[in-house]
Amino acid sequence: MTNAANRIHACPIETCLELLSGKWKPRILWHVHENDVLRFNELRRKLPGITTKMLTQQLRELERDGLIHREVYPVVPPKVEYSFTEFGQTFRPVLNNIAEWGVAHNAKIVSLLEE
Repeated sequence: MTNAANRIHACPIETCLELLSGKWKPRILWHVHENDVLRFNELRRKLPGITTKMLTQQLRELERDGLIHREVYPVVPPKVEYSFTEFGQTFRPVLNNIAEWGVAHNAKIVSLLEE
């Protein structure tokens, strides 16, 4: 499978959206952004409705694309933590801007979704 971060697109928005495509990736990134480091089950609890399989898949893709770092500790029971890579850290301001926009326009967004 080709690493999405290595693909070149004419449109920079297309490149960004390729890394963030799907229902769960932006939410996963937001929770890692808010907490710095999260274990798998902590992430699962913060994302009601996500299956274990889907969370695993999305985390693997985010790791493959260089946004998330997966740290496995050799202990029993297994301990795995997820955090931003250096590249992932560069996405923090974007997440903050999206969150600010969402807060500022929440009423309008909710009214549009209710139509």
